[in-house]
Amino acid sequence: MAKPKKTPRPKAVTPKGFRDYFGTEVTERKTMLDQIAEVYHLYGFEALETSAVETVEALGKFLPDVDRPNEGVFAWQEDDSDWVALRYDMTAPLARVAAQYRQDLPAPYRRFAMGPVWRNEKPGPGRFRQFYQCDADTVGAPSVAADAEICAMLSDTLEAVGITRGDYIIRVNNRKVLDGVLEAAGLPDTDEFAHVRGIVLRTIDKHDKFGDQGVMALLTEGRKDESGDFTKGAGLETAQVELILGFVNGRQDSNATTLDRLAELVGEVQTGVEGVDELRQIAELLEGQGYGPDRIVIDPAVVRGLGYYTGPVYEAELTFEVTDEKGRVREFGSVAGGGRYDDLVKRFTGQAVPATGMSIGVDRLLAALRATGRIGSKAQGPVVVTVMDRDRMGDYMAMVTELRQAGIRAEVYLGNPKNFGNQLKYADKRESPVAIIQGGDEAERGVVQIKDLILGTKLAESASVEEWKDRPNQYEVPRGEMVAKVREIIESYT
Repeated sequence: MAKPKKTPRPKAVTPKGFRDYFGTEVTERKTMLDQIAEVYHLYGFEALETSAVETVEALGKFLPDVDRPNEGVFAWQEDDSDWVALRYDMTAPLARVAAQYRQDLPAPYRRFAMGPVWRNEKPGPGRFRQFYQCDADTVGAPSVAADAEICAMLSDTLEAVGITRGDYIIRVNNRKVLDGVLEAAGLPDTDEFAHVRGIVLRTIDKHDKFGDQGVMALLTEGRKDESGDFTKGAGLETAQVELILGFVNGRQDSNATTLDRLAELVGEVQTGVEGVDELRQIAELLEGQGYGPDRIVIDPAVVRGLGYYTGPVYEAELTFEVTDEKGRVREFGSVAGGGRYDDLVKRFTGQAVPATGMSIGVDRLLAALRATGRIGSKAQGPVVVTVMDRDRMGDYMAMVTELRQAGIRAEVYLGNPKNFGNQLKYADKRESPVAIIQGGDEAERGVVQIKDLILGTKLAESASVEEWKDRPNQYEVPRGEMVAKVREIIESYT
């Protein structure tokens, strides 16, 4: 009789495109989310938490097809009928909520949402299929005052999490201005020119990569890259492209002169005139609140998202320099963005509903703070109460309870206490600042031994370090003074 095949053991590996987060990383993210939420709440925005799963129909952009029904999203079919998927972003759930509860929600509806989103896309270095988004949106407010408020709130949020003024800039543009420039260039927003306009949008989005010459080539006769590959051009006239480049390079020395330049480019095209006027209102509203060009500027070079947004668009960039994985020095770049998208709820209700909002890339922002050393130092672990006598576990539990009641993070060693050296190794691995030791002799005398593990590590590394030479790394104190001495040691390192 053949022996049954053994079931193979599962491989202990993280799925491709995903990663695990441990102690300090989780704590740092939670701290940041709490700081962001505090600012959002201060501005009058209400928290909203939706399901991680939405119907694919509600997601809108991603519809199931025969070949690959989960294109772009992690989707599956329920009960041989509806397709559902893990949420791709926080905007689609907001659209569904705004339509579903429109009779009950206040108008305008101001909400913020934080949590993971999932993308069924090819992963790459630093690019994961699950990541956190942190959004704030106002639904039902047609006034550009709502856009100005989002920009101000974004500025306050960056400073609240530790990005100092001067290390960031929020750049504001407007899709209507670009539409006006394109119309002035002979490319109105009609079906006839839809294909060419799409090429223009995609090309100017690469302006920071290809520069003026590259954009000119791609929009006229075509461009040959360094490998010799040729990309066919859009076939525009040089004068048309010069007008478009005039828009992209339209930022001047001040918001006022930038707006004057944009007004020249759009001429009398009504859409462009409206866009310039909206940007002027935003600049005036922000400057009236003290948000000057040191924090927020009008900048036509902001082109990401112009194919999606319907009016003002904004992007927050960190301006300090970092060294990338290839050793190159560069500016850190974008950590947040947003804009006005007035077709948010329309596909659910058939009625146009104005909306504007922003999304902060939490992981990017955390990486920025680590790059500048503002977070990322080793987190201090709990005080470890060692176990010298198993029969006295009640005494050790009483010690740890006393420490916790005093607000000191602490734990009792719950492994095998037979080898005391292993207990101290455990405390070191936990990054513990202090170990509490009380054997039978100490218990009889009513004292405890308090071992300064941070100093012990320093002495082990270099016993000759001058600043440590006269400082003991273990103290014997009366049991009643344990908490005070532990606090004194911890506070000496903070």
